[in-house]
Amino acid sequence: MFGIVGYGAYVPCYRIRTAEIAAQWGRASEGEPKGKGLVEKTVPGMDEDTITISVEAGRHALSRAGIDPRRVGALYIGSESHPYAVKPSGTVVAEALGLGREVHVADFEFACKAGTEAMFCALSHVKAGEMDFALAIGADTAQGAPADPLEYTASAGGAAFVFGRGDLVTCEVECTHSVTSDTPDFWRREGNKYPRHAGRYTGEPAYFKHIVDCAAAILEKSGTSAKSFQHAVFHMPNDKFPLAAAKKLGFSPAQLEAGFLVREMGNTYSGSSPMGLAAVLDRAAAGERILVVSYGSGSGSDGFVLRATAELAGSRDRAPSLRAQLDGHRVQLTYAQYAKYRGKYHLNG
Repeated sequence: MFGIVGYGAYVPCYRIRTAEIAAQWGRASEGEPKGKGLVEKTVPGMDEDTITISVEAGRHALSRAGIDPRRVGALYIGSESHPYAVKPSGTVVAEALGLGREVHVADFEFACKAGTEAMFCALSHVKAGEMDFALAIGADTAQGAPADPLEYTASAGGAAFVFGRGDLVTCEVECTHSVTSDTPDFWRREGNKYPRHAGRYTGEPAYFKHIVDCAAAILEKSGTSAKSFQHAVFHMPNDKFPLAAAKKLGFSPAQLEAGFLVREMGNTYSGSSPMGLAAVLDRAAAGERILVVSYGSGSGSDGFVLRATAELAGSRDRAPSLRAQLDGHRVQLTYAQYAKYRGKYHLNG
């Protein structure tokens, strides 16, 4: 049996309400959530970045795994906001987590699915018998340009997963599948501060095509159907797309409930699907099945069919739950504070 032996997540305590962003640009109605729409998003502190977020999430995952960090043979960090253009985030995180020097480290990039890309590769190493444990992290900071629709949803956070085998597995990975195509709906050229996107083009030919195709393929591959799952997590770029994808595939809103976080913290980019999975693992009961399908612009989707084991419940109290972090200490920012924290001001002299 192969799968997750420890998981963890981290979100900053700083938040900004979407109504605050909308008011800044004279679009008050856009900041008013429709039904259960997005209300606020997480914002990294001035001393937080993808590296610090990865360290916190990684510590929680290792605590739940209950293993010596030096037994981890690989560390992969998926992000589209690595703080260095030429220097890996992983080397800093490996040192901070005490993994030692005999570890394979790599930074991954694939827009919003960089986190599941790291998970896919970490799991593959363990299944191949190359190492006992491998750690995968998906983490990001907000990158939405001022006044762009992404500014309402692009947020900060990270999730980490230690993969292993045998009796330590708390969530078995039963099946994986990936779908990829050259569909350029979202991009950021070298030297540009903010990403660009093709507006509505990011829907049908990009997000939905890949999510639905990957999900349909992995359901057939695993011999399951929507009714086989108690939980489902689809990439959350906003509060509408995942619900629409679920409906196309025959999943109910109730199956998405545990992992549907976009309403409360925005879209964490590379951590969107991994964060949703972490939220589900905080609640899933033994034997329950979970479907996770990510999406990354450019474009591609990774799918995972997972099943919680009896070991999961006993590992939860070793680290704070994602819900506890979301509902815990929170600091609301004004738009001016948010702009300062995110470096949106350019001062001369």
